[in-house]
Amino acid sequence: MAQILDGKALAKDIKDELKVKISNWVNQGNRSPSLRCIIVGEDPASHTYVANKIQAALDVGIAADTIKYDASLSQEELLAAIDALNKDDEVDGILIQLPLPRGIDERRVCNAVAPEKDVDGFHIINIGQLSLDMPTVVPATALAVVEMLKRFKIQTFGRNAVVVGRSKNVGMPIAMMLHSDRNHDSGLGMDATVTICHRYTPREQLELFCRNADIVITATGVPKLIKADMIKPGATVIDVGITRITTEQGKTKLVGDVDYENVSKIAGAITPVPGGVGPMTVAMLMQNTFQVAQRLRQSQIEN
Repeated sequence: MAQILDGKALAKDIKDELKVKISNWVNQGNRSPSLRCIIVGEDPASHTYVANKIQAALDVGIAADTIKYDASLSQEELLAAIDALNKDDEVDGILIQLPLPRGIDERRVCNAVAPEKDVDGFHIINIGQLSLDMPTVVPATALAVVEMLKRFKIQTFGRNAVVVGRSKNVGMPIAMMLHSDRNHDSGLGMDATVTICHRYTPREQLELFCRNADIVITATGVPKLIKADMIKPGATVIDVGITRITTEQGKTKLVGDVDYENVSKIAGAITPVPGGVGPMTVAMLMQNTFQVAQRLRQSQIEN
């Protein structure tokens, strides 16, 4: 059986480390890092996600609060609210919970957040800097995957990696960091040879690429897309996908992109769903918040 890459336990370790770092930071005379999460509408899942993020922030010593708006909020009103937070020196990090209600341009809203306060790493400046191997704020889910590979000591140098998923917030940044030179300024490069596939890659081609991969990372939201016969024995499998399905018994449960039961018999290491990348994403979001707080404080000192 494969080694289980326990994201929940690792996330706890990282948050414990952050708690100490933030405590030391505050003891040096700095105020606590601050985070504001904006949520628009009444989507239950989104409210649960935000509540989890706020609790994680408070646990590590980040002053966090949720700003809630009705679904009737206009795009211009939302942009004005973001602008006010951009100008507030007491706010370090700004997070916009996605998805937003129909009629609001998510790309425009994400780009309205000041890049230096963009803890999600979605602003075009942060994504652009990542693509150039420059120090930046990295999308939390992508950073979670890279951190898991590093912390679990999964060898990436010269290895073949397949990223199944091409989203601009997950698949693309994962692929960029995997293939980048670790000697570049960002320090995030992993020197792998990377192939990018997606849900519309012809099945026979997807199987071919995956069978040749030492590392398979999938983020499509297609349950059981990755089967056991697609995995090289001993390969590492990172499942970012998460979908809520209804079982034959009428119960709901969360599943990933991977046929976990069967793939875990072939792979050398695998992440569970839930309990894998999800908890690590929240931990990386906390790390990003502390990072932007440090940078903002340094900028204030210099100016």
